[in-house]
Amino acid sequence: MAEYKRPVNEQEFNENFKQKKPLMNDTQAFYESSRCLFCYDAPCMEACPTGIDIPLFIKQINTGNTEGAAKTIYDANWMGNACGTICPTGVLCEGACVYNNQDVAPLLIGRLQNFATKSVIDANTKMFAAGEDNGKKVAIIGAGPAGISCACELRTLGYEVDIFEAKANPSGLTVHGIAPYKISNEEVLAEMKFLQSQLGYNIKYNTSITSKEQLQEIESNYDAVFIGVGLGATAKLNMTGENLEGVVGAVEFIEELRMKHADVSIAKNVVVIGGGNTAMDAASGSARLGADAVTLAYRRSKEDMGAYDFEYNLAVGAGVNGLFNASPLEIVGNGKVEGVKFIKTESINGKLSTIEGSEFTVPCEMVIKATGQAKQGSFFELIDGLEIDNKTRVKVNKNTNQTTNPKYFAGGDAINGGAEVVNGAYDGKLAANGIHEWLMK
Repeated sequence: MAEYKRPVNEQEFNENFKQKKPLMNDTQAFYESSRCLFCYDAPCMEACPTGIDIPLFIKQINTGNTEGAAKTIYDANWMGNACGTICPTGVLCEGACVYNNQDVAPLLIGRLQNFATKSVIDANTKMFAAGEDNGKKVAIIGAGPAGISCACELRTLGYEVDIFEAKANPSGLTVHGIAPYKISNEEVLAEMKFLQSQLGYNIKYNTSITSKEQLQEIESNYDAVFIGVGLGATAKLNMTGENLEGVVGAVEFIEELRMKHADVSIAKNVVVIGGGNTAMDAASGSARLGADAVTLAYRRSKEDMGAYDFEYNLAVGAGVNGLFNASPLEIVGNGKVEGVKFIKTESINGKLSTIEGSEFTVPCEMVIKATGQAKQGSFFELIDGLEIDNKTRVKVNKNTNQTTNPKYFAGGDAINGGAEVVNGAYDGKLAANGIHEWLMK
């Protein structure tokens, strides 16, 4: 029996996809900020990829200076509101909180961060201004977390900035690739509007950069270029039955879920193949859409999954069933999906092997592949002198994010192969300062 009923309208969808980290009210924020010990050598701050001064912004909240708290956050992280909501705080700042060593619940740092930043977004508080025009222009390819962060930082330094974005909305992964119960479209786009209205960068939507001629035109019109492209479509399994009706990629499924909400169709029985955080989002999303049975299948053990434990627990809490040590052999069906054939596996001295004669089939009408995303190698090959590593990641100077083609800088998925939004925010800001240093020489 499904944990969730099939939502048929926006109200029911929102009920099924309630926000995992709801917004605090003033009283909750005051009480929670009062718990902070304001550690001198704050481990929470060390655990934040963007280095937000967490004790400072929490003290500012506690003393009623919410605007100051938001400024402290944004000074370090231009995606401050989104990161407060979607960051895996349990393994970053909150995971490092000293309370964990005392068997006391860690401070709810993410929700306090969301409280402070949302207050200034809702009030449209004037907090930022572009720097004095320095006469130079920078092009940014991709309006994801890295691209937006780079644009914001560059504008404070006086650069004219144009972002070329293939989709119709900004923020990349944040609005297209994260489960709806983590953050709403409205909250993401409100932060994007807040930043753009104050800093004045330009975004050219529905503008894919796919040819060498386009890149050459950009190179001739701009003083520097930042590569902020995300990952591509779901990678192929190269498996029999992969093209049957009812087989979809996880990133495509989640994007449709974010855009269409209750209008997304779901089968009664769903199998999700994969063991990463995207697989958890797809499985949990399927369950919240009202599927009768959702099976999360992974070829190794539960302990070997790449997903965070809390992500798996969220999926199980939504009614998802875990199937481990099961490697898919083929997707079976006649035109449409009818099931997935698996074989049992075991790990011997760290090496995975299959168990002969252990094949079995899980009936289903829908298969969601969460088996990684294709890299943007074909795009990178269009840029002269750009070196990539053996994992199709752009090589950069770690101090400036400058590539082997000096006019190009890069960040986010392009250099890390797929990480958190907060990592992209850090990369974009670092690259902006690297661009500034390079152009001002």
